[in-house]
Amino acid sequence: MNPDLSGVSWIKSSYSTNGGECVEVSASFSGAVPVRDSKDPSGAALVFPASAWRSFVAAVQAGEFPTV
Repeated sequence: MNPDLSGVSWIKSSYSTNGGECVEVSASFSGAVPVRDSKDPSGAALVFPASAWRSFVAAVQAGEFPTV
């Protein structure tokens, strides 16, 4: 999938005040979640299947990844 991301709305991470190491996501696509670096909005974005993104978010919330 290679969607046109030029006109989508982006949502910044709620942790965006932690020094700028943040991501933005878009809920503009059905079945896919584009993710980009908030410091480089014109750079590349990764596009994940929505089910994979939900699994990742659930794992983060469950503490399955070490904190840095």
